[in-house]
Amino acid sequence: MVTAALARPRRRGMRESPGERAFGIGNVLFLLALVIVTIYPLLYILFASLSNATELTLHRGLLFAPIDLTFEAYRRVLQNPLILTGYRNTLFYVIAGTALNVVMTSLGAYALSRRNLLFKNHAMFFIVFTMFFSGGLIPTYLLVGQTLHMQDTVWALIIPGAVTTINLIIMRTAFLAVPVALEEAARIDGASDWRILLKIYLPLSWPVVAVMILFYGVAHWNSFFPALVYLRDRELYPLQLVLREILISSNVQNMTTDVSSGDVLAIGETIKYATIIVATLPILLVYPYLQRFFVKGVTIGAIKE
Repeated sequence: MVTAALARPRRRGMRESPGERAFGIGNVLFLLALVIVTIYPLLYILFASLSNATELTLHRGLLFAPIDLTFEAYRRVLQNPLILTGYRNTLFYVIAGTALNVVMTSLGAYALSRRNLLFKNHAMFFIVFTMFFSGGLIPTYLLVGQTLHMQDTVWALIIPGAVTTINLIIMRTAFLAVPVALEEAARIDGASDWRILLKIYLPLSWPVVAVMILFYGVAHWNSFFPALVYLRDRELYPLQLVLREILISSNVQNMTTDVSSGDVLAIGETIKYATIIVATLPILLVYPYLQRFFVKGVTIGAIKE
């Protein structure tokens, strides 16, 4: 990032003026400050989760390294059955939900990208309308929980959000960029719509598909409000809802049975930090592999017809 700021094209035989050099140095300093402001909160949480609980409560100010390095907080987090159950549930929601999202979004985008689709503009109007207006929480709860009988089921977290409007528009725009000649040649060869979608449109739009996987996967991983509304069975709680309970209620007695009452609050703080790291680490590990598709997929959504 910092190197890119300095890598500006220069004409051969021309030297940078003092103003250009000052501008480049200013960019570098600004980007360095932005990196520090972005990364340090994560580093602070990491250092705090690896610190001794009692000494951490006595420390005031910034952290630049763990205080009396210990993995006690992580041991207690991984021993908590509710967190492990939440991890298992969240993995299911992410995998099943993202798969359904990508399939439904691809089908919808392919249908809306057809140039001879009847009432296409009207359909797009009603789809975009949902970005600004919705039925509200209570009607949605009555529909999902009572009419569709999905309350206290895993489907309440997967089916209602099967398609996101902005992602549908991005993928539709990507499909519109595919040359019409490829589709016409495939139809001459007798290819069906399913074959055209699977063999032409999706392979040519793979960067956008990768971005859809990232968007939907992160959304499912971070989601807690639908579970808070529709789930009562703690065995179905996702990891983020478990994390929310720990952060808000500080109810960590079941993980601190072998410490004195005076240390409960201290160990609770480090457990909070360790839980945050456990909850965010998978996304931090997956993102670098999809990051190269990220910019291309997002910019495609800005292309106008």
